[in-house]
Amino acid sequence: MKNLVLISLLLFASGCALLQKPEKPIEVKTIVENPPMYHPPLPYPMSLSEVDWEIITPELMEVYLQNVEKGEAPRRAYYSLSSKEYENLSMDMAEITRYLSDILSIIKYYRDYDKDKKDTPEEVSSDGQK
Repeated sequence: MKNLVLISLLLFASGCALLQKPEKPIEVKTIVENPPMYHPPLPYPMSLSEVDWEIITPELMEVYLQNVEKGEAPRRAYYSLSSKEYENLSMDMAEITRYLSDILSIIKYYRDYDKDKKDTPEEVSSDGQK
């Protein structure tokens, strides 16, 4: 009787473990993906105000000074540039235009690069082979 209880207790403790199929080994696959490239939004286009250029020659300056003496001259401040200063201003504006064009082409390159790149993730098994 003792043997029967001991055998039944042993079978009860082992449960159904003797009847189960062996477990398959787990294969771990690591998928290597590049993170998506961040594309910041482009800034709003520039909104420039119109500039009214007025060239004051010596003859026009004399007329303006006569109007000032009569009190008929418009209330305006005039700024003057020499030919060299105007050339420098023109070259600076061309440099700003070139710089903006270069920056926009770099942004376009990276956006196209990210768009053209195929999203084909590489699979790597648990032993490190592709």
